[in-house]
Amino acid sequence: MKQLFGTDGVRGRAGKKLNATTAMRLAMAAGIYFRKNSITNKFLIGKDTRRSGYMIENAIVSGLTAVGYDVRQIGPMPTPAISFLTEDMRCDAGIMISASHNPYFDNGIKFFDSFGNKLDIEAEAQIEKIYHNDELIEENQKTEFDIGRSKRVDDVIGRYIVHIKNSFPKELTLKGIRIVLDTANGAAYKVAPTIFSELGADVVVINNTPNGSNINLNCGAMHPELLGENVRKLRADVGFAFDGDADRLVVVDENGNRIDGDKLLGKLAVYLNTQNKLKGCAMCATVMSNKSLEDYLNENEISLLRSNVGDKYVLDILNQKDLNFGGEQSGHIILSDYVKTGDALISSLAVMACFLSEKKPISELFNPFDLYPQFQKNLAVSNKVPLDKIDGFPPLVEKIEKEGIRVLIRYSGTENLLRILLEGKDEKILENYMSEVYTFLKKALND
Repeated sequence: MKQLFGTDGVRGRAGKKLNATTAMRLAMAAGIYFRKNSITNKFLIGKDTRRSGYMIENAIVSGLTAVGYDVRQIGPMPTPAISFLTEDMRCDAGIMISASHNPYFDNGIKFFDSFGNKLDIEAEAQIEKIYHNDELIEENQKTEFDIGRSKRVDDVIGRYIVHIKNSFPKELTLKGIRIVLDTANGAAYKVAPTIFSELGADVVVINNTPNGSNINLNCGAMHPELLGENVRKLRADVGFAFDGDADRLVVVDENGNRIDGDKLLGKLAVYLNTQNKLKGCAMCATVMSNKSLEDYLNENEISLLRSNVGDKYVLDILNQKDLNFGGEQSGHIILSDYVKTGDALISSLAVMACFLSEKKPISELFNPFDLYPQFQKNLAVSNKVPLDKIDGFPPLVEKIEKEGIRVLIRYSGTENLLRILLEGKDEKILENYMSEVYTFLKKALND
């Protein structure tokens, strides 16, 4: 029995792993799960701009209404908007249909509880258990007037815009600032330009004509090269690139160069601390972040906590330790005073608040420390064999770590990939060990 849920919801090739049947049954299972604590009997559904979103959305509506839920469909909106609006509209739960940064032919389903939080592993396991229970699925289907209804709601974008703008200090304005936005032909193609324009910026938008198949295609957070070219050509102050569902941010400086994600996190943490807005003088990043981030924060009397990969795990740490800032080097940044998941729009406004307060170019402001050399490589695998069961692998890791090298090797939660990361202070030694580790694992996992 294949596991449905990965690192961030259910994700896979649309029409294959994630087809209409799977989506409908998964929606039924989710409806049955959330029914036990239902208050309003409403589910919220949003999506990005993929062609397959039509198929999956209709299947989800069928599944939810079949088990008696009323559904509110709000169309293309960022993932963090679904988190916010699920709570704001007093829904029992929310669903975002998106495969985030993946190509258009993939899609995914992310669930949020009534407070806008992503589901924990236990909740996902319960939904998956219901999904495989034919008897429970059958007996929970409704008839007559107990069958649910669906309704399209087109006016909620304003709520989210107001919410985002409220995160930006009211004494600041973006007037006179030229900003280039790359919306990746994705979910933020309407909302992002509106927000920056209303705050006074001179906005130039690229990749904002979605056609169902061009989401993330050579654009957005995964491919910010065109954004960099436009920033240079138009002499803009900064460029912001989002991924398909706008929960990930990449910043490009005035020279068209990408700002490293760890440097972005570090500078924002220090800025928030100087504004007395960083709870506990601490932040959370994942195990993927460079140790130079930790050293920089410690120099500024800020502690760094680490979580597993995934912004929901970052949020878990923030909640446990009563903190309000964290993120991933990949661009998921959480300012939990305003949002409960990575939000590229709120994060970009935090960048602008820092920029306006310190009055330095982006290239200088967000380059506060040097990174330690870090080598990363992905290995395609057919089976995810437990790493500690691979003969000879634990001793290899132990040997490398004795050289003062940080080793992080893990399977992707969304793809059939093994991710290998080595970090240290000598690039040549790292390069040699990466070659050794990659060759060893390729042989062990693919023979």
